[in-house]
Amino acid sequence: MLLKLEGLIMQSATHFHPLYLFSIRGSCKTPKSVVNIGERRTWPRNDVSFSCRNSGALNFPMPDGKSRFCAVPNSNDAHLSALLPEDGPVPSDTAEAELGSTFLSKWSPPTYLWRGLTVLVVAGQVIIRILKGKVHWKNTLQQLERVGPKSVGVLFLTSAFVGMAFTIQFVREFTRLGLNRSVGGVLALAFSRELSPVLTSIVVAGRIGSAFAAELATMQVSEQTDTLRVLGTNPVDYLITPRVIACCVALPFLGLMCFTIGMASSALLADSVYGVSINIILDSARRALRPWDLVSAMIKSQVFGAIISLVSCAWGATTSGGAKGVGESTTSAVVISLVGIFIADFALSYVFFQGAGDSLKNCF
Repeated sequence: MLLKLEGLIMQSATHFHPLYLFSIRGSCKTPKSVVNIGERRTWPRNDVSFSCRNSGALNFPMPDGKSRFCAVPNSNDAHLSALLPEDGPVPSDTAEAELGSTFLSKWSPPTYLWRGLTVLVVAGQVIIRILKGKVHWKNTLQQLERVGPKSVGVLFLTSAFVGMAFTIQFVREFTRLGLNRSVGGVLALAFSRELSPVLTSIVVAGRIGSAFAAELATMQVSEQTDTLRVLGTNPVDYLITPRVIACCVALPFLGLMCFTIGMASSALLADSVYGVSINIILDSARRALRPWDLVSAMIKSQVFGAIISLVSCAWGATTSGGAKGVGESTTSAVVISLVGIFIADFALSYVFFQGAGDSLKNCF
């Protein structure tokens, strides 16, 4: 019979204690005390002695008969703490087998791999629940208000200043070429196809995505999600699906608002500083724009909203490690969301606008 000592970590409010659980093959017993870190000591028990690097008061009923004891360290150690038999040496192959099985049992796939798979699983669960009508509409409306109206202020300032910055660059160069009438068309195409969906998603990822990840991560480490399961509520139905729906619905409208504010600020700056009339800017934009440009912008915004919400919720729901884990998951969720947005933007732009275009012909 082999007795194995496995190291587990119990987190307290201020520090960590290693908690060692004794288990006998075919059964499991729990010690009556916690083993505190200390000097190397040896305890005699029932004419049996064994030593361990971590000392403390042990009160554990020993099995009857001859037994071999194997103390295997926790994950913080890289070697065996103690390996002392009752009588006679323990065969080296047995010790190596026990140590190898312990390390293999602690192996896990890379974090980015299983979290990426989690995003796909969560996306599938959300789609199934939407099709089945399992949506908490009250919670969805609350999240929609949070993503939409409460993001207008930040998005208004961001899009206005970005529009004015682009106007300075375009008008300055186009004036020298005598192409003042094409400034509005260039700005309209830039905002509708790229700037408005990407800029909107960046603002939402920083403001909303980080909040989603932090909230779900805190609920995960504090076991609130387990409480929901005990109460008979599926966390995907109550927490994740409303957030995904809110982002997918709100971002297309926020993108259109970003486009409108950016064009308005550009026209005002061009008229007041560079003497290019507002009518010229708007007429050029009207000639260059096509309905598909605005539709593609809304599609992009919706895809970006799905990426932000799914990544943030998946990262938050798979958090572990206390307050440190919450911070790491929040930061990682925002970074991964931005990377996913840029990759998706390239893919969608390639699909929507590949080949030669003629949108600016009417502006000259």
